[in-house]
Amino acid sequence: MTLNYIWISFFFIGFIVATFKAIFFGQSELFGTMLNNLFDSSKTGFEISIGLTGVMSLWLGIMKIGERAGLINLFAKGVGPLLRTLFKGVPKDHPAYGSMTMNFSANMLGLDNAATPLGLNAMKDLQSVNPDKETASDAQIMFLVLNTAGVTLIPTSVIAMRQSLAIEQGVKNFNAADIFLPTLVSTFIAFLTGIIMVALFQRINLFKLPVLLFVGGFATLIGGIYLCVAHMPPAEMSRVIGNIGSAIILFIVIMFLAAGAIKKQNVYDNFIEGAKEGFTTAVRIIPYLIAMLMAISVFRSSGCMDYLVNGIAAVVAACGLNTDFVPTIPIGLMKPLSGSGARGLMVDVINQYGVDSFQGKLAAVLQGTTETTFYVLAVYFGSVDIKNSRHALVCGLVADLAGFTAAILLAYALFR
Repeated sequence: MTLNYIWISFFFIGFIVATFKAIFFGQSELFGTMLNNLFDSSKTGFEISIGLTGVMSLWLGIMKIGERAGLINLFAKGVGPLLRTLFKGVPKDHPAYGSMTMNFSANMLGLDNAATPLGLNAMKDLQSVNPDKETASDAQIMFLVLNTAGVTLIPTSVIAMRQSLAIEQGVKNFNAADIFLPTLVSTFIAFLTGIIMVALFQRINLFKLPVLLFVGGFATLIGGIYLCVAHMPPAEMSRVIGNIGSAIILFIVIMFLAAGAIKKQNVYDNFIEGAKEGFTTAVRIIPYLIAMLMAISVFRSSGCMDYLVNGIAAVVAACGLNTDFVPTIPIGLMKPLSGSGARGLMVDVINQYGVDSFQGKLAAVLQGTTETTFYVLAVYFGSVDIKNSRHALVCGLVADLAGFTAAILLAYALFR
């Protein structure tokens, strides 16, 4: 219901402000502008969603190859010691570990829409070992928080949108993967914050070898990449980071294909099967994106978005801080509530400032950082009739805040 009220409010507030301007300032032409932008936004939403179809089909096809080739199960065994440390009350070799691994894998590849059905299946498996069926177990809370703050290795859908918008804006020699490193780091910080928060509530000892190896290994990887590019000018750093991201993406594709070939799988048919699911997923988001872009269009055309952003900018400037990041703040405020809403705001920022601008890049990083906490909590717990979520929401929101703060700081470090 929260998203419903936000969506309606965008329309009502925008119309009321436009009416006020028309009556007291004679800006009656504003209604025509708002109507034209309303139609244009619906067209833009459709075109962006269709542009995602190819990439979603590609990655779900690749995921299906990896699943059939056994790479996902292999990954599950590799992270098994870590998961057994974090998830209290789940027996060793329980099917929940495989389900959670599939979900985490989809999140790591930036397949947020595809991750949802996998997450629902994992929550169902965890419910099978939950002693109190109406109260979230420790394991379910840990899973939900790590899902909302999951590490994104490849922000696939965001990269696809940036590429589509770059073509639309006529930007040449554009590398849509230059957000790879800041997205990876900010999601890792959110992920680590989520683990720490839940561990504090559940009194989990994080100073164990599997956790320390995971955190240390990831931190070393990120630190190594940054040290390689830290001495470069911002433009060169952005280019190199984009190339690193592209190389990692291609390596994953080749690794999955090779694994399928070695296992003598029908790799082509497996890919087609997964790609069909990707097409369905991409088409499914069309109405959501159109709905949010329409509401945002009315809100922005009336001048309300400028009032909001300028008000926040005034407060930030009064504190003596740089205000270039302020236009992206609405994305951070919307993301815990609605992924489609935040996606629409990201597109709005990119269209206004440019896909290769500082604001455009930061908007993309924010969109790729963490998940929609309120939505995930409602859907995941609702799917198994959990009524008492205990400390899940608090932990999830603290992780969100840590991720968003890190995204802004990283954008200044890498894109300015």
